[in-house]
Amino acid sequence: MEIRDNVFVVTGGGNGIGREVALALLARGARVAAVDLSEAGLERTAALARAGDRLTAIPVDITDREAVLALPTAVTATHGRVDGLVNVAGIVHAFKPIADLGFDDIERVLAVNFWGTVNTTKAFLPLLVARPAAALVNVASMGSLVPFPGQGAYGASKAAVKLFTEGLIAEHQDGPLKVTVVFPGGIATNILGNSGIGAPGGATSQASAKLTSAAEAARRIVDAVATGAPRVTIGKDARMLDRLSRLMPARAIPLIARKMRDLVR
Repeated sequence: MEIRDNVFVVTGGGNGIGREVALALLARGARVAAVDLSEAGLERTAALARAGDRLTAIPVDITDREAVLALPTAVTATHGRVDGLVNVAGIVHAFKPIADLGFDDIERVLAVNFWGTVNTTKAFLPLLVARPAAALVNVASMGSLVPFPGQGAYGASKAAVKLFTEGLIAEHQDGPLKVTVVFPGGIATNILGNSGIGAPGGATSQASAKLTSAAEAARRIVDAVATGAPRVTIGKDARMLDRLSRLMPARAIPLIARKMRDLVR
């Protein structure tokens, strides 16, 4: 579908990949409603974009279903319509075994990553299917392809996003709405800080890894919006795990467990 002059809603638009997606869409001539829990983050996105009225910043907690269901009215009141939704917002939890995670930790990750995606998808789906061409992009994770010890609940939330989105792909394969599921690998963002947790123990830091830039991840996502590609993997690590999970699923589990051993507190 065309990017220029179309209207896109981007969740997580106040930081990281979501911010870069909003900026990339604006750079290609789109109009964007950036949604995020952080007002300060949205203000920073607006300052970087310098896009005038082509960018609307909307502070919303995507786990608040009532607030999310009011978003379509707010966006259409400003921009007239919605042509695409890109669900990027997500969090992780502390690097702990499932036995050591509280129910509140698990519920928080599921509420943001899965139910937040469900809330926005359900809110905007009626508008999207009414357009002659539309895009829906949900960001899962390479952690939804194979289990990562210490991030079991996070992986489960993203695996739910994966299958939820693949269900939408099947349901809309013959219509004007093109649905995409994205599997990013390690991306250079502040997801740990934005999730309210510290760096995992036993690790040097994420900075020592070969991470894909948030801008490159955003470019791949916006390209998927334009082409309607149903599936996108971002980064060599994600592509490797995608192949491993399909070719050697049983061997992938102990392999990743050994590599993650020192990160689990």
